[in-house]
Amino acid sequence: MISQRLEAKVHEYQEWRNTLRQTITDYRDWLAKSQYSDAVQELRLYDVLEMLKRDQLVLAFLAEFSRGKTEMINALFFADFNQRLLPSEPGRTTMCPTEIFWDAREEPCIKLLPIGTRASDDSLTYLKATPNAWQKFKLNIDSPAEMQTILRKLIEQKEVTQGEAEALGLYNPQDIGMTNALKTHGLLKIPFWRHAIINYPHPLLKSGLVVIDTPGLNTLGAEPELTLSIIPNAHAVLFLTATDTGITQSDMQIWNEYIKGRTKYKLVLLNKIDMLWDALKPKQDIANEIAKQVNVTAHQLGVSPDSVFAISAQKALVAKIKKNESLLKQSGIIELETILGNQIVQAKHEILGRTVASECSEMIKGSRKIIQQRLNSLRAQIAELRGLRGQNSDATKHIFAQVVTDRKRYELSIPTFNQADEKIGHIGKKLLRHLSVDYLESALASSRKEMGDSWTTVGLNKGMRNLMKQANELAANINKQSSDIKKLADNIYQVFHSKHGFEVFNPPPLDMSNFIHNMHALEKITHDFCADPINVLTEKHFLIRKFFLGLGTQTRAIFSQAEKDCEHWLQDVLGTLKNQMAEHKASLDQRSKNLMQARASAEALDNQLALVEREYATILKEGQTLDLMLLQLIKTVKPAIKANISVKNSADFEKTIQIAPFPFLNIVPQPSS
Repeated sequence: MISQRLEAKVHEYQEWRNTLRQTITDYRDWLAKSQYSDAVQELRLYDVLEMLKRDQLVLAFLAEFSRGKTEMINALFFADFNQRLLPSEPGRTTMCPTEIFWDAREEPCIKLLPIGTRASDDSLTYLKATPNAWQKFKLNIDSPAEMQTILRKLIEQKEVTQGEAEALGLYNPQDIGMTNALKTHGLLKIPFWRHAIINYPHPLLKSGLVVIDTPGLNTLGAEPELTLSIIPNAHAVLFLTATDTGITQSDMQIWNEYIKGRTKYKLVLLNKIDMLWDALKPKQDIANEIAKQVNVTAHQLGVSPDSVFAISAQKALVAKIKKNESLLKQSGIIELETILGNQIVQAKHEILGRTVASECSEMIKGSRKIIQQRLNSLRAQIAELRGLRGQNSDATKHIFAQVVTDRKRYELSIPTFNQADEKIGHIGKKLLRHLSVDYLESALASSRKEMGDSWTTVGLNKGMRNLMKQANELAANINKQSSDIKKLADNIYQVFHSKHGFEVFNPPPLDMSNFIHNMHALEKITHDFCADPINVLTEKHFLIRKFFLGLGTQTRAIFSQAEKDCEHWLQDVLGTLKNQMAEHKASLDQRSKNLMQARASAEALDNQLALVEREYATILKEGQTLDLMLLQLIKTVKPAIKANISVKNSADFEKTIQIAPFPFLNIVPQPSS
C-alpha cells in the first residue's frame, strides 16, 4: 500500500516542475530558432533544465536512538512489502547515516562506505563520486526476504580497541556505555559502516524524493558534513520524540544544535502514542492525555502545538500491511502525510521561485522588449514606405540622407560602447579573481594558520573569525567594483537613449547578500559547535579537524555559487544594450534596403512594403508566443512566490544556509564496471 496522500502531493509537485521545465524548454527552442539567438542565455537555460531534471525533494529524519525513526520510514515508504523492510527493533538500530533515493542509471542496490574512511581527510561529497570507496550489494526487489537480509548490514558493528576508536574519532569518554564496555570487555563496539546509500525504485523516490535516516546524537556530532551541509539543505526535517522517554537532554541537544535555528521546514513527531492506548479507559480520556503530551512537547521545544503530531509508526505500519483503515486513522499517519507533502512542496516552490522561475521570466521579458523594439521599427518602416508612394525621387533622397545620418551617429557611438565594455570586462575579471580557487585556498590557509596545530575549539573559532573577516572585506570589495561597473553601464545606456532613442534600462545591482548570509550561517554553526560544553571540555581534536575540513568544503561551495552569480551578472549587465544595438543596426540596414527598392520603381516599393508588412505580422505572432510563455511562467511562479513570502515571515529563515537550489547529496557514486 503506497502513501497515497504524500504521493499525491509529490506527484502534484512533479507536474508543476514538468510544466516549468516545458515552458523553459519552449523558450530555449524559440531563442535558438529566432534571429535573437544568444549563446550565453541558451547555455544558461541548458544548465537550468539540467538542474530541474536532477531536482530532488529531500526529507531528513532526526532523533536520538530508539525513537522509532526507521519504523516511521518503513511505515511511510515500505509498507507495500507487507513486512518490516529496514531493520527496526529495540535498541540501537540504524548505525550509519542512510540516504534512500532512486537513480535510474543504476540497478537497485545498497552501497556502504567502510568506517575506516574516517581516517582520511576525504569528504563525503568527494567519496560519493569515488565508486571504488564503496561496497555494493544488489537488491532483489522481487524478494522482500532477501532485501531484508541485505539491509540488515545497516546495523552491523565491529569491536575495536580504545586506540582504534580514538583514531577514527569515535571514542567519547562521556559515553557511559563506552566506558562500561571498556571496563567489562576491554573493547568497544563501533559501526561497521560510515555511510549508506540505498537505490530503490519506490514511486515516491522515482518522483525525486530523497529520504535521509540519521542515527542518534553521537553520530551526528561525529560527522560534521551531516550538520554543515546535508541536514541544513534538506527541504523538510522530521524530529522524532517518544512518549515513553519524553524530551530527554540528548533530544534537546539535537533539537537546539541541529534543527531549531538551521532548518526552515520542520515537523515534530511524538511517536509511540499507542503506549497510551488503553481499552479500559474512555476514548476521550486517552485523547486528552495525548493532547497533554503534545502540549508539553511543544512547550519544551518552543513551538506551536500545531507543529507537533501524535503518531504511532508501528501501528501505522501494521495498519497499512493489514489494510486496517480504522487503525491507520488512529495511528495519526494520515494527517502527517498530508502536512508533510505540503511542507516539502512549499519548500521547493520557495527555492525554485526565487531562483529558476524568476531568472527565466526576466530572460523572457528581455526578449519581449527586443521584439517590441523590432515591432516599433517595422511599424515606422511601414509608415515610411507608405508615405513614399507617389512621391518623387527628391523625397526618397531626403529620407535616405536621414538614414545615412542616423547610421553615422550610431557608428560614432560604437567606440564609446566598446570602451565601456572593455573597462567593464577589465573590472569584471578583477572582481571574479576575488572569488577564484586561488584566493579561497589562500584564505583557508590563513584561517588554518590562525588555528595552529592544537585543533582546539578556541583555535577553530579564531580561524573562522579570520575567514569571516576576509569574506566581509571581499564582499565589500566586490560590491565596490560592481558599483563601478553599474555606473559605467548606466552611463552607456543613457548615452544610447539620448542619442538613438533606446529604451532606458536600469541594470540591477550585484547582490552579494546571499554570499554574506551563507558565510554568517557557517560562522554561527561554528560558534554553536565551539560553545558546546562537551566539545570544549573534551577538546576532541579529531572532530575539530574534521569540522574545519567540512567548513572548507562548504566555503568552497559558497564561493563557487557566488562566482557563478557574479559571472551571470557580468554577462547580463550590458546584455540588453547589446541586443538593442543589434536590433538598431538591423533596422538601419533594413531601412536602407527599403529605400533602394523604393528608388528602383513603384512596383519594387510595393513589393518591399509587402515584405515588411509580412515580417511585422510574423514578429507580432512571436511576441504573442512570448506573452503566452511569460503568462505560463507567472502562473507557475505564483505558488513559489507565496511560499517565499511565508518563509521570509519565519523567525528561523535568517539562520539557514541557502547555498544552492538543490542539496549537494545528489552527487552519487556512478556504477562501477
